[in-house]
Amino acid sequence: MTFRLRWSIVAALALVSTGCSVQDLVLRRVADAAAGEAGVFASESDVVLAGAAIPAALKANEALLVRQPTHQGLLLSAARGFTQYAYAFVQLPADELEAADLQGAYRERQRALRLYQRARDYGLRGLRLDGTAQAGVLRRAPATALAAMGRADAELLYWTSAAWAAAVALAKDDPEMLAALPIVEAIAARADALAPDLDRGALQVFLISFETSRPGATAGSLVQARERFRKAVRLSQGRQAAPFVALAEAVAERHGEPAEFDELLRSALAVDPDATPEWRLSNHIAQRRARWLSTQKDLFFPE
Repeated sequence: MTFRLRWSIVAALALVSTGCSVQDLVLRRVADAAAGEAGVFASESDVVLAGAAIPAALKANEALLVRQPTHQGLLLSAARGFTQYAYAFVQLPADELEAADLQGAYRERQRALRLYQRARDYGLRGLRLDGTAQAGVLRRAPATALAAMGRADAELLYWTSAAWAAAVALAKDDPEMLAALPIVEAIAARADALAPDLDRGALQVFLISFETSRPGATAGSLVQARERFRKAVRLSQGRQAAPFVALAEAVAERHGEPAEFDELLRSALAVDPDATPEWRLSNHIAQRRARWLSTQKDLFFPE
């Protein structure tokens, strides 16, 4: 967070005890500012610095949510922030750690699971699906529960489904988590129906991995994944590394296409992170993943 915003949050929280309407107004304004600070991290070029700073911003977000529990911007920021942090700074390093420290990698994946669940819960709260009655309808008839959602809800639908899908992937031995897959699929499908171009292809990148990894994926799922890849590249004008990495992992690696795997990773590494500042951090993270995947090629494609 910027220096000014950080001290605005501290000052606002210090005034909470008075309980007066003026202080509530201050908190709402600070909450609005905090919810819009994602760009500060998105343009960061130092991945280590971002990983060290983001937890403080997430906790400041949660502190504000104590006083502004229904603030949509904060809820979206929390759902997005915890999902991104869990993936980029907990789960991916756990993959890299596994060869040297199996137990350490397991602990980090369990930590990532808890963070994804936290992100999912913030997303459900923002979508007004966290109450007992609403949760019951979502469980029994997801399409009915989601029917009233509009384009304004698309980003929350996306991050909720992304967090929930990632949690399910890390808890494959938990029948209750696996039973939620139809709900996750319905939420993702609703987001896709409302805003297929969301964040210039980010939703399509998520769906590349989700649709090819879920139980029951078919040859048609691979065709759809490739179409989503083309759409993501078109929407991002080829300036995001993530679509190339997603297709390399979800399709080329899993289905034995070593030449395509190499070509996709080369394309990911050819992206210039500085060409689009708002994607700088995500491109550095995707390229780090691409470099690690390249080192694992012999494991993925044994002779």
